[in-house]
Amino acid sequence: MKTNYIEEQNYILAKKKVERLSKFYKHLVVYIVVNTFLSAIFIVGDINDGSTFTQAVFYNSNYKIWLFWGIGIAFQAINTFGLNIFFTNDWEKRKIDKFMNEQNYRQ
Repeated sequence: MKTNYIEEQNYILAKKKVERLSKFYKHLVVYIVVNTFLSAIFIVGDINDGSTFTQAVFYNSNYKIWLFWGIGIAFQAINTFGLNIFFTNDWEKRKIDKFMNEQNYRQ
């Protein structure tokens, strides 16, 4: 009975993680598609207003939406994948070993 409960709980946790991953990747695809479309519209509009193609492509205000929406995507990535980018299990193990060695020298 207890093992069934643990297995069910693990299944629910795994399912929630997969749902978060799926949601993140869908938002990432929408981010790329919509921003590409909007940037193309902005560039064409700038060209119609008299800018050269090079000026229109490198005009910074065309890409502000990429930046601000990208910040939101970054926060969602942190929420989905966690902050284990820098503090991995290997890093934790090395720090524990280091502190253990320092304590042994003090005694």
